[in-house]
Amino acid sequence: MRKIHKWIGLLIGLQLVLWMSSGFMMSFLDAEKVRGREFRAAPAAKKPWPADALPVSGIVAKSAPVQSISTGWLLDRAVYRLKEEKASRLVDARTGQRVELDAALAQRLAVASYHGPGTPKVAELVERSLETRAHEGKVWRVDFSDAEETTVYLSQHGDVLEHRNSTWRLFDIFWMLHIMDYSGRQDFNNALVVSAAVGGFWLALSGFWLLFTSFSLAEFIPKRWRGTRSLMVHAPDGSRLRSLRAHTGDTVYVAMAQQGLQLPSNCGGGQSCGLCEVRVRGSAPPATSADRALLPAAKIEAGCRLACNLALDRNLDIEVRGGVELGALHEAEVESVRALSPFLREVVLLPKDRPGPDHRPGSFIQIHVPAYKMGKHEIDTPEPHRSAWAGLHLPTQWSSGSLLRRSYSLSAPVEQTDGRLTLLVRFCHGKQGGKNHPPGKGSAYVFGLKPGDKVKYSGPFGDFAIRPGERQKIFIGGGAGMAPLRAMVRDLLESGATERIHFWYGSRTAADAPYVDEMEALAQRFANFSWHLVLSEERGGERLSGLVHEAVHTGLLQTHGDLQACDFYLCGPPAMLQATRTLLKRLGVQDDHVAYDDFKI
Repeated sequence: MRKIHKWIGLLIGLQLVLWMSSGFMMSFLDAEKVRGREFRAAPAAKKPWPADALPVSGIVAKSAPVQSISTGWLLDRAVYRLKEEKASRLVDARTGQRVELDAALAQRLAVASYHGPGTPKVAELVERSLETRAHEGKVWRVDFSDAEETTVYLSQHGDVLEHRNSTWRLFDIFWMLHIMDYSGRQDFNNALVVSAAVGGFWLALSGFWLLFTSFSLAEFIPKRWRGTRSLMVHAPDGSRLRSLRAHTGDTVYVAMAQQGLQLPSNCGGGQSCGLCEVRVRGSAPPATSADRALLPAAKIEAGCRLACNLALDRNLDIEVRGGVELGALHEAEVESVRALSPFLREVVLLPKDRPGPDHRPGSFIQIHVPAYKMGKHEIDTPEPHRSAWAGLHLPTQWSSGSLLRRSYSLSAPVEQTDGRLTLLVRFCHGKQGGKNHPPGKGSAYVFGLKPGDKVKYSGPFGDFAIRPGERQKIFIGGGAGMAPLRAMVRDLLESGATERIHFWYGSRTAADAPYVDEMEALAQRFANFSWHLVLSEERGGERLSGLVHEAVHTGLLQTHGDLQACDFYLCGPPAMLQATRTLLKRLGVQDDHVAYDDFKI
């Protein structure tokens, strides 16, 4: 329901913008010009009908059956207008001769109705158009060479129908957008208007419903009236971590946080990041839409739920990953910061306490980002990267007003870095070229760190890990997804793994790809390891080009003899990750042979 509400809201919102902006523009335009009155001559004084005009009876007697007859003037000529069954014609009131309205006469009539500075062009008999949509049949068109590009339209009887100009034409475009009639521009009850009205009504109803479902009844009842429930917290190995009492209606995420057990989260319990996953022992409550959107079906079947969406309406036993780390807060010092590409940096932290074996490749820590203010001048940019940063229109200063947590995977095994934590951080700068677009609050803070700075972090967390066994391993990644995959590859190779290991990495350009020299050196050193860099925005040369999932399919998967004997490890941007998982599913690879980390974005 949230997804449908969001997308229909986007469509209706766009139309509301069109209604509002077109209405504003129509009211802004000069009404006299829109009505064609600026250069329109005032109506001529009414002339007395000539005494020597032929009687109507004589005119009718000489004509085919006439349905109606009226009098009028063509400049100084008095005429009768006769409407017959299939046609209409003009007759000179004095002579009784038929009057033909030709181009020369049409031009003279147009000039008589016009008092502007322009000169007339030759009159044309044209088909009915959008500018004369209120009138049937062919019309005479006379253009004038004034600044407003005035056009005078006349009927075949010589009546001046419309004065149109550039202001009216602009108004007509806004009018079309306003009433949503993109063909005739005059129907207020067309299907698009009706659909927009129905969509707006549905949007209001669904928004009303979502408003109420975003609250629980417990939130309106004082805690002392709600009673308490038991929450037993276990580690995955079955050992009990903590026994808690919490008020009925509180979520597991809130209950644990109040007792000092902080589950990992990027969204602060907003049901959008999916990091606060727990497994309910016994009978799990029905999965919510947030559970289904953020957790794989296999995990939901196993009883996994989001703690921020799991209410304590009964006593619960749950399993959580992280163990005692849930309540621990660690300190570290920034040892080094190295720019690997314009928007990727390696940050090496020296923890106060030496990391344990739980800091395995594939795990992540959560940096505690304090409230801060900083400016773009505080981010050091190496000379080779300044041209890329010049395309960003960052505000002079930005800030974060509250404590945030941001997740970063370890990009190197701690055993190979003498206990240091190596992070690969991508600067989230928003759209390039966007004026004063504020960067990501977490990435901007980490990019501003300098050697000697102190940071706090929680963790490690996560279940993205190398699976035991000697099955062939295929790593596919992109962007900051390099971090956990690099740590896994280095750990495998340096520990003496003999199975075949492939690493396919996608980047926009060669300049955006980190650790390329390192990967090429590993491929030279270890015969069982192959490295492939795929560039999506650079063509030619020795590098592979295109999208990484397409390149790995062409270069490896479609000719591989036994994909069922392989384990796949994926990490990267959401679009790349989704495309690769879809490809593997199409190739028949079972889900239990595919491990991935989507950074919960």
